[in-house]
Amino acid sequence: MKNQIIIPKSSLDFLYQLKQNNNKPWFEENKPKYLIELNHIETFAEALLQELSKTDVLETPSGKRSVYRIYRDIRFSKDKTPFKAYWGGSYKRATSARRGGYYFHIEKGNTSLIGGFWGPNAADLKRIRSEFAHDPETFKKILNSKSFKSTFGVLQGEQLKTAPKGFDKDHEAIDLLRFKQYLIIKRFTDEEVLSPQFLEHALETFKNMRPFFDYMSEVLSTDINGASVL
Repeated sequence: MKNQIIIPKSSLDFLYQLKQNNNKPWFEENKPKYLIELNHIETFAEALLQELSKTDVLETPSGKRSVYRIYRDIRFSKDKTPFKAYWGGSYKRATSARRGGYYFHIEKGNTSLIGGFWGPNAADLKRIRSEFAHDPETFKKILNSKSFKSTFGVLQGEQLKTAPKGFDKDHEAIDLLRFKQYLIIKRFTDEEVLSPQFLEHALETFKNMRPFFDYMSEVLSTDINGASVL
């Protein structure tokens, strides 16, 4: 593990300054500073990608390609500030047999590592719910495991207020059936982010997502009878 790969304090400080001066003239004036900090983030993202690739198969070709653009798409947003006040990026798992994605959000006072399914399509949502209705215990065992609870706490994501169509509101797994998103999140303090151990902690967090991803991958690559649909 390359513990010398760190995120410097200047990378968080730049974001804070950008948040206070979220306009194009300030950004253009400070673009050289931005490029230096972006390089730090891309270097960290590359190191994390290399380590994560030892335990998973990823499509993301490089740390540089994993980092999102800092420019916001403001065409359909009420918020017209032109820049994101965070460093964000993601790693995509390879092929349709491996579901779920790894995401990092690095921001002063608000850093988190996230995995899961932000907007499952109707077919995937129905398949997941059918599996929960048929056998909720297998998934609950993952959610109640020591590594899951100590790392992520609980499953998060938007939920319906009542039972989804076609499912009984008194079903034993109604707490799972109401989910519309399936997200697992671990938050970090600035002190943790700036620590030489953050790369190691980030890798451990992503590795602890695997039982969740492996379960979802198996469900979404089979039908309710367990036959492959790939």
